[in-house]
Amino acid sequence: MTASPQAQQRSTIAVVGLGSIGGVAAGYLAAAGRNDVIVCLRRPIGRLTLERPDGTVELPLQNRTDPTCAEPVDWVLLCTKAHQTESAAPWLSRLCTPQTRVAVLQNGIDHVARVAPYANGATVLPVIVYYNGERLAPDHVRMRRASNDDVVVANDEAGRAFARLLDGTGLHVLLSDDFATLLWRKLLINAIANPITALVLQRQAVLRRPDIQELCRAVLGEAVAVARADGARLADDEPARTIATLMTFSGELGTSMYFDRLAGRQMEVEALTGAIVAAGERHGIATPINRTLLTLLRAINDAAGA
Repeated sequence: MTASPQAQQRSTIAVVGLGSIGGVAAGYLAAAGRNDVIVCLRRPIGRLTLERPDGTVELPLQNRTDPTCAEPVDWVLLCTKAHQTESAAPWLSRLCTPQTRVAVLQNGIDHVARVAPYANGATVLPVIVYYNGERLAPDHVRMRRASNDDVVVANDEAGRAFARLLDGTGLHVLLSDDFATLLWRKLLINAIANPITALVLQRQAVLRRPDIQELCRAVLGEAVAVARADGARLADDEPARTIATLMTFSGELGTSMYFDRLAGRQMEVEALTGAIVAAGERHGIATPINRTLLTLLRAINDAAGA
C-alpha cells in the first residue's frame, strides 16, 4: 500500500520491547527516516545493527529507559512477549492517549483484550508478524523473510493507517478482509513450531522428522476444531497446509520459545498452546494433546522462574 507524499505525515513512534521482533521493526522504521522513532528499554543502547536480506545497516536510536520520562506519541509498537504485557503497563500509561494507536506485534489471538486495559483509551491494533527475527545481541538483530508479506493487519481504518506508517520502510504489509482466519492460521504454525523446538531444543529442521510430523498433525487436528468453533474459516486440509508451509522455512530458523528456553527465560506458553486449550474449554472441545504439551511447557517455565 503506497501513500502519496502529500498524505505522508511525520509521526512519533515508540517501540516498546527491543527483542527480535521489536528490533527489526525499530530498525526498518529508523532506516527509512520518515518518522521519529524512540525505543523503550531497560538499558540504553547507542546504535542498532540490523541484518536485512538486502544488507546490514547500523542505526542511531533515540532511547528511553524510564517510563516516567516518556511522553504521549502517535503510535506505540508493542513488541514484548505476550506474557510481558503487564510489565509494559508503565510505558503504555505514559505513551498512550485516546488519540494514540497501539500496534500489538505479539503472538496469540487475544491482542485487544490483553492490551486495552493498559492503553489509556488508545486504539489497539492486532498485528500478525510473519518475518523471522533473531536477537544476536542487545544491539544486534537479524531479519529473515518467511513469506511475501512481513506483517498482516485487518483491512479497516486502523489497519490502513498502519500500512501507511510502514510505507517505504521495506516491510511488506498485507491488508486482510478475513483477519480472524489469518490470526488462527498463524497460531496453528506457532502451535507446533514453538512447543516442539522448545521441548527438544532443536531448530526447525526437527519438524522434518516423520514421527514429529505425525505429532504435528495430531496437535493441529485439535487446534483446527477449536479454531472453527471460534469463527475461523479453515480448509479441510488445514493441518497438511500448515505443515507444508513450515517445510518452506529454512531448517536453520529458531522460534521464540526455542530461543527463550536456551536463554533460561520464561516462554510464551499461555498465548500459544495455552490459547488453544483455553479456547477449547470455552467451546467444549477436548484438546488432550495440546493440554499435555501445555503441562510440560508450564513445568519448564516454572523451573525458569524459580
